Amino acid sequence: MPRTRKARLRVAKADPWSVMKVSFMLSIALGVCTIVAAAVLWMVMDAMGVFSTVGGTIAEATGSNESNGFDLQAFLSLPNVLIFTSVIAVIDVVLATALATLGAFIYNLSAGFVGGVELTLAEDE
Repeated sequence: MPRTRKARLRVAKADPWSVMKVSFMLSIALGVCTIVAAAVLWMVMDAMGVFSTVGGTIAEATGSNESNGFDLQAFLSLPNVLIFTSVIAVIDVVLATALATLGAFIYNLSAGFVGGVELTLAEDE
């Protein structure tokens, strides 16, 4: 029967520089996934004819005799959607990196008062 060794360890400090690097890389990956997902979703909705159907209804509802109404298809074109998604992704990268780094500083301050998070690690032999 294998014997299991256990060790109780305490996370006393999180290095803010390493937290910033890891959170930056993870938020970059999340930003790329967001942009790709928005493009795929737009293409699927365009292939289904959602924009033309809804856009026709909106143009009919907002148009009058002298104007054609609001053009949803021009407003929600793929380049416009991707530019908006890219701006949101960049803001997300900056905010996620800053908040994770700030979280590491706050953890280090609170760990100084209460000792940090205790972990029990087990090793199978």
